Amino acid sequence: MTRAGKNVDVAILIYEGFTSLDATGPFEVLRRLPDPRVRFVSGTPGMCAADQPGFGLVADPLESMERPDIVVVAGGSTTQGLLADETILTWLRRAYERSTWTTSVCTGSLLLGAAGLLQGRQATSHWYELESLRCFGAEPVSRRVVEDGKIMTAAGVSSGIDMALLLCDRLAGPAYAQAVQLGIEYDPQPPHDAGSVGKAPAEVVRFMRDNMERHYGPSWDRRSAQNA
Repeated sequence: MTRAGKNVDVAILIYEGFTSLDATGPFEVLRRLPDPRVRFVSGTPGMCAADQPGFGLVADPLESMERPDIVVVAGGSTTQGLLADETILTWLRRAYERSTWTTSVCTGSLLLGAAGLLQGRQATSHWYELESLRCFGAEPVSRRVVEDGKIMTAAGVSSGIDMALLLCDRLAGPAYAQAVQLGIEYDPQPPHDAGSVGKAPAEVVRFMRDNMERHYGPSWDRRSAQNA
């Protein structure tokens, strides 16, 4: 349970180049917890532009949330460039020690790994970076949400909503989580069953791998191997 006698403090870590739904999906769910105080925080406070043009969020300084109950680390196209950012990594380590849950969405798990929080744990990430978790001593698991101790990691982008609903379940109980799910009418029925590497047609997987290679660059494990 969260600490008694106070609001539930939720810190959503963003940065220049974050993926919008990684942050806004969990926000939409977690702001519906009883008595929440949800803030976007960043190592570079102010307006943070997302990795798609035309969208950004205003973030508070990291120190404005020194003792969050819940930490959510968004992923993005620039995450690799932050893996040696000691301002962010130090804050993550301190926040983890004091948090009830420390979580990530998509490539945000790479930042948890770089902070040393995934050593010996099971974790997930976007499928393109899933194997990169081994670089940080984690065991990659291809699942929408992976819970290991008080760390919860979500796979790519949309899975942050699933993770946030699971947090609602853990913090406020199944009935409350179901009410939140109904409140946002989260009942996915996509036109195609192609939302994972294991389900998408082989030619679609190849297309997306090539697209990621062009626009995102090599995955962190490949980049690390090239630099070794």
